[in-house]
Amino acid sequence: MTVPESTYRVQLRPEFTFSDAAEIAGYLRELGIGALYASPVLDATPGSTHGYDVVDPTRARPELGGEDARKNLSAKLRELGLGLVVDIVPNHMSVEVPKANRFWWDVLKHGRDAEFAAYFDVDWARGPILLPVLGDDDAVAELTVEDDELVYYDHRFPIAPGTEGGTPQEVHERQHYRLIGWRRGNAELSYRRFFDITNLAAVRVEDPTVFVETHGEVLRWVAEGDVTGLRVDHPDGLADPGDYFRRLRENAPNAWIVAEKILHPGEPLPQSWRVDGTTGYDALREIAGVFVDPAGEPGFTELANELGVKTGYHRVEAEARRLVTDKILVAEVRRIAALLRDVDAEQARQAVAETMIAFPVYRSYLPEGAANWATAIAGVKTARPDLESALDALDAQVRAEPGGELATRIQQTSGMVVAKGTEDTTFYRYTRFAALNEVGGNPDRFGLDVEEFHRLAAGREAGHPAAMTTLTTHDTKRSEDTRARMAVLAELPGEFADAVRRWSARRGIGEPSLNLLAWQTLVATWPIEPPRLRDYLDKAAKEGKLRTSWTDHDEAFEADVAAWPEDVLGDAELAADVEAFVARIAGPGYANSLGQKLVQLTAPGVPDVYQGTELWDFSLVDPDNRRPVDYGTRRELLKRIADGEQPGIDATGAAKLLVVHKALRLRQDHPGLFRGYRPLRAEGVAAEHVLAYTRGADLAVAVTRLPVGLEAAGGWRDTVLPLPDGVWTDVLTGREATADVATLFERYPVALLVRGDA
Repeated sequence: MTVPESTYRVQLRPEFTFSDAAEIAGYLRELGIGALYASPVLDATPGSTHGYDVVDPTRARPELGGEDARKNLSAKLRELGLGLVVDIVPNHMSVEVPKANRFWWDVLKHGRDAEFAAYFDVDWARGPILLPVLGDDDAVAELTVEDDELVYYDHRFPIAPGTEGGTPQEVHERQHYRLIGWRRGNAELSYRRFFDITNLAAVRVEDPTVFVETHGEVLRWVAEGDVTGLRVDHPDGLADPGDYFRRLRENAPNAWIVAEKILHPGEPLPQSWRVDGTTGYDALREIAGVFVDPAGEPGFTELANELGVKTGYHRVEAEARRLVTDKILVAEVRRIAALLRDVDAEQARQAVAETMIAFPVYRSYLPEGAANWATAIAGVKTARPDLESALDALDAQVRAEPGGELATRIQQTSGMVVAKGTEDTTFYRYTRFAALNEVGGNPDRFGLDVEEFHRLAAGREAGHPAAMTTLTTHDTKRSEDTRARMAVLAELPGEFADAVRRWSARRGIGEPSLNLLAWQTLVATWPIEPPRLRDYLDKAAKEGKLRTSWTDHDEAFEADVAAWPEDVLGDAELAADVEAFVARIAGPGYANSLGQKLVQLTAPGVPDVYQGTELWDFSLVDPDNRRPVDYGTRRELLKRIADGEQPGIDATGAAKLLVVHKALRLRQDHPGLFRGYRPLRAEGVAAEHVLAYTRGADLAVAVTRLPVGLEAAGGWRDTVLPLPDGVWTDVLTGREATADVATLFERYPVALLVRGDA
């Protein structure tokens, strides 16, 4: 199996193609990367900036350069000794531009008799496929016929053979589909989709024929050695993820395979999955958490309550999930409920919805994960005794037929309810302390102690040493450095609360949760350009769905939010106050950034570096995190570091590049050092501010945590870090290490130590 020592994630798009990726391959090799990790490379919706909207899985995307450029990239990587990991999307395909997707076009044209009818999860019993693309139902009057196609502005649809003639409206009534008002989609859609995105139609990869058709090209690349690893997007949406991964592994026995699986604390990766691990959100939660001070929780809770931000996490989460079942995924819930036998339709709907709301994890994989299913059923029975009879029927039918349609669909959909309700709604409503509001995170747990971190890291080394670890992805709510600076606030709850009170009195946002999120975001990303902050707050407001949303707009509120960044930055006195506060937390934020990065790069797992984050990167949620990367600057700084420069910790971010380069090159040149895991424990008055461990016998890592508290308490003083016998050298500085922590961290707040001539 080809397990890379590390990966570097790039976001391919028409402006950054296969050829552009090939041009940075040499830089990645010098940086110390083991494999290029690319966003989806198969043909996608025209103009797509991310590639997850695949339209043709049988060819490399022409807008990225097509097959020739793909092969050139693979050849370049192979020449440099780099692997290639590609992101694949088995759950859905884009149908936004029907003609771009020949499979969907065929289904629309020929209906259930189409060659590719079995490829999509369509409820044919509902009649024609409902396509919610019209401004409203009356807009069917605006249809025209052009070139044997039905046309609605920029939308074009096929006309079935033999259905021509008459008015466009008469032609429309003869088709295997019906164009309807877009607002009807959530409640009446007749095909399964990805979350609430009607332009992404679910694909039935559980059908062997569909699997072969949709995976054949990528698996050919694997077989030919062009692709060495696969990152599988959203497996929880599949009918049977365990079976899917069995087939994938059988067809790619030597590939490194990681699954985008969100694990709740304590939840194991399903044993039936033949993968090397997750894509690392569990590691992100643990690494980021150990740099958060639990002592800050009461102060942030008090501030949130004072401002009117809800602080009962599980209640907020349940409300958000219920919004999803009752308003957004209505069609999916009804389709599932209709499968429950001998139960009143409304009782069945409520039982299905409440069970998914109550799920303690994203989903179960019955018979695997039966305990989570039982927890959900029991929880609803306690909260809703009026549904006991329906719940008993649901439980009995699902357990009796774990591979049946009811069990399959409710498990597929529970992950959608949890993800949409928690990640995409609750995390924008429950804004008490936003550094915890991360994919895979649990905001009700304020930080992680060192001993728990050690236990979890040792568990990863024992169970999934080849799992990916990450701190930033294309899906994270904020980048690692934004999160690291935000974590400093947990050490200054009183100071931050006083600042927020001053600032809110002067320029607050009218919705409390967005207001608190906005101030945390402003100080964590300062200095940020107003348009970036405006776009982020607009998205946050709509995802939170409290005063406005993507579908039901409060135009006046949105205008106030849009004006807020310029209003704050245009208020000279307020801006100066914010800037002074940021100056207080910037240095500790840098220390957190360096600490969590060195831990991620050296702890068990395969570390991924998201594009550009080898320097400071204060990005927010997509699309902000897909902005172009200045590789010219990075090349210049890397050359200076490779020539021996030891940069200071300043706004250039060169110190982070030093840490990334030295750690990656050590992994690249001496992979044998990174085996095993044992805690190292400091001694002395400031011991709690050290996180340290060994990997094998000859590698030790030590980093600073909670730097504000450390300084306030008087620094390191007599604190020591006893090291195993021998002469240890800090790879970052070239200096011989000493047990005295103050001396060890004299140059940088982190140390990467090797023993002897290792």
